[in-house]
Amino acid sequence: DMKTRPAGIGKVNADWMGSLPSQLSAMPLKYIAVPGSHDSFTFWVDEHAPVGPDQKAYVKYLATMFSVLAKKVMVKWSMTQNLTFREQLDAGIRYFDLRVSSKPGEAGNEIYFIHGLFGHKVRDGLLEINSFLCRHKKEVVFLDFNHYYAMEAEHHIYLIRMLQEVFGSKLCNNCMVENVTLDYLWEKKYQVIVFYHHPSAQGIPVMWPGYKIPAPWANTTEPNKLIKFLETTLKERAAQGSFHVTQAILTPRANTVAKGLVWGLRSYLVERNLPAIMSWVETQRPGKDGVNIITSDFVELTDFANIVIKLNNLLLSEQRRKPR
Repeated sequence: DMKTRPAGIGKVNADWMGSLPSQLSAMPLKYIAVPGSHDSFTFWVDEHAPVGPDQKAYVKYLATMFSVLAKKVMVKWSMTQNLTFREQLDAGIRYFDLRVSSKPGEAGNEIYFIHGLFGHKVRDGLLEINSFLCRHKKEVVFLDFNHYYAMEAEHHIYLIRMLQEVFGSKLCNNCMVENVTLDYLWEKKYQVIVFYHHPSAQGIPVMWPGYKIPAPWANTTEPNKLIKFLETTLKERAAQGSFHVTQAILTPRANTVAKGLVWGLRSYLVERNLPAIMSWVETQRPGKDGVNIITSDFVELTDFANIVIKLNNLLLSEQRRKPR
């Protein structure tokens, strides 16, 4: 049973990157299998906050019709991760898919993590990551800021400055993806690679452009379509010279939302299909044309992080077979 050993318990994988064999730390990081989480900040949402600007019209309609009920329902659907940032890091998650927003009408430029409803202040989350990195000097995180809502130029300036203030010299400069190995990062004491998918970050050396981390999205509720899509996009990888995110994620549709309200996203969409998706993940291999970052919903339900991290053993066995 996949649920018997939740990855989120304890600190099994708190130092997994630092523990990799030297053959792997010398390899481009784009060839290493790295577990990630999707919509990473949804483990906490405020039921009383306004509905976030990323929601579709039908949810806005619901919200006006049955304000309290709708928000309760959305809380159920927004909880794609039940682990805090620190718990995810301890469990081995090293890539975070982040969506951020200002609160319209609020004074100042404060930025919040968002997924349907407003959640934590971004600053608090970044401080939590930073304190983990201070305790685990060889661990490296990918922060992928890929959706922005209700943000003006000054909000972007505020967020980019905040990233620089919180992480300081831990931020890795944008360079050729091929040059980024763990050995290089350890030597430079870099622990954070920030991808900022917005023109505001152009010309800032520690902000990496979004095209260096493509994350093709299948947008389907069917596991077989998802797997076909993921395999096709992996084949196109080599040409891109970038990191790569395999999103092993099924996306709820409006009618799925309606059907699933009673059970919630987890039991309706995910628990039903997760075994098929995880079996596929277990058959992957990292390396050239192979997987790099893999994200999934409900990482705590499975041995997800362990499964992904263990894929790196395949890179070793290959080298051992070569004559010395």
